Amino acid sequence: MLTAKVTSKGQITIPKEVRDKLGIQSGENIGFERKGDVFYIKKTLKKSPFDRWVGRLKVRKGHKTDEIIESLRGK
Repeated sequence: MLTAKVTSKGQITIPKEVRDKLGIQSGENIGFERKGDVFYIKKTLKKSPFDRWVGRLKVRKGHKTDEIIESLRGK
């Protein structure tokens, strides 16, 4: 089992083997997930500012781009 020491500030150094396996680079965020009495460490993925728009145009599937733009802008 790999271990890490906690500093007085609550910080730890993630062992190199773990960083390499998860692909964690300096400055990246990691997350902790709890399942019962066990915590799991996960690399968090950066969200694109466009993620919130994914799937928004599904209701307009089959329409031409010009029709969609005209309906959004108005006539």
